[in-house]
Amino acid sequence: MRYHLAQLNIARLAESLDHPSMAEFVALLEPVNAAADDSPGFVWRLQTDEGNATSIRAFDGEAMLVNLSVWESLEALYAFTYRGDHLGPLRRRREWFKPMGSASVVLWWVPAGHTPTIEEARRRLEHLTEHGPTPEAFTFRHSFEQPKTAQ
Repeated sequence: MRYHLAQLNIARLAESLDHPSMAEFVALLEPVNAAADDSPGFVWRLQTDEGNATSIRAFDGEAMLVNLSVWESLEALYAFTYRGDHLGPLRRRREWFKPMGSASVVLWWVPAGHTPTIEEARRRLEHLTEHGPTPEAFTFRHSFEQPKTAQ
């Protein structure tokens, strides 16, 4: 069996998306999402018909954004996250988001072809918060190899 890497990150907005201070963030959504879609190793991302997930309220009210995606490997997700078109907005995240005070990013392995649900992602984030990094829920800094496949 092959595995892919699922990731969830959540962020608490500093202001509503229609606030003038959020205009640059909103303008970057489409090009950054397109860069993700075109990145080597990208598999899937949660989105509505608008092409993003900004209207999905899965965590703690109107001010919380959710990003859920699947990648072929940890290396592919890392390359997208910390290189290329995503890095500039990532460096500016403090302009647009409030500090979380707890884990806001979680990674986990899923069987290739599996599409994770928001509820599954929520459970993984809760597991990470309660137990720290484990093979069930981890971070870039404390990652785990994908499960071994039976020969």
